[in-house]
Amino acid sequence: MNHEVIVTCAVTGAGDTVGKHPAIPVTPKQIAEAAIEAAKAGATVAHCHVRDPKTGRGSRDPQLYREVVDRIRSSGTDVIINLTAGMGGDLEIGPGEDPMRFGANTDLVGGLTRLAHVEELLPEICTLDCGTLNFGDGDYIYVSTPAQLRAGARRIQELGVKPELEIFDTGHLWFAKQLLKEGLLDAPPLFQICLGIPWGAPADTTTMKAMADNLPPGAQWAGFGIGRMQMPMVAQAMLLGGHVRVGLEDNIWLDKGVPATNGTLVQRAVEIIERLGARALTPAEGRRKLGLPARGERQLERREAGQYA
Repeated sequence: MNHEVIVTCAVTGAGDTVGKHPAIPVTPKQIAEAAIEAAKAGATVAHCHVRDPKTGRGSRDPQLYREVVDRIRSSGTDVIINLTAGMGGDLEIGPGEDPMRFGANTDLVGGLTRLAHVEELLPEICTLDCGTLNFGDGDYIYVSTPAQLRAGARRIQELGVKPELEIFDTGHLWFAKQLLKEGLLDAPPLFQICLGIPWGAPADTTTMKAMADNLPPGAQWAGFGIGRMQMPMVAQAMLLGGHVRVGLEDNIWLDKGVPATNGTLVQRAVEIIERLGARALTPAEGRRKLGLPARGERQLERREAGQYA
């Protein structure tokens, strides 16, 4: 069991939740405020996507990320910033016998283009989705090829950002371990076991344990389940020795019929952690646990070099 738990809050995601919840964060201001709310509720890490303020759909616009990061960094509230680098892997196969007629939801770019905002803003952590996946029913595929992943991992390593290795199925874990073997990841690696997304790995004890048992020695890891499995997987991850993730990206309900906020989901997770005899780590403690620079250290280095701070 893990008695010192990093709590990540994934505050908005890119999914079709706008309109299904009264207050999904959409604008950069709302997303930054959601991250700050989560931190004040006890989150160690804020995991951020951005959305097009006009449509609410997921975006990879670096200017939107810049505003979110600027607002968080200037707020006076400490939280480890984790930016997604998963946008740009969306492929909607054409219908029926015309698979090459890609759908309107396709947004497919190379592995380095997916890192444009990471290059500019140097968050402490960014994600690396470690494989291709049938994502839900229909014809939607998330694409992340071995060549793209090697290029992305190498660039993230050069930038000095810590990759959070998103593991949606067992083959993803296999390949992430190969990246480590090839020297494209710095030790200790950080894994996020993502459960319950159709049709990846299911959110259950057997699956999480199997993945946790196959992690490389010395790895840090967290796990989560989506929807109603969010809180059960909080307890399960820490009992198996891992860290946890909650947030509106993965689940929009606090209780049946009661919409959640990022703050209330973090509070619920912290309560579970404490009732099991453990505690949630502060951002400063989380940095030490993950081997990250102290708060502001990287930004100070860039400011001294005349770069963005």
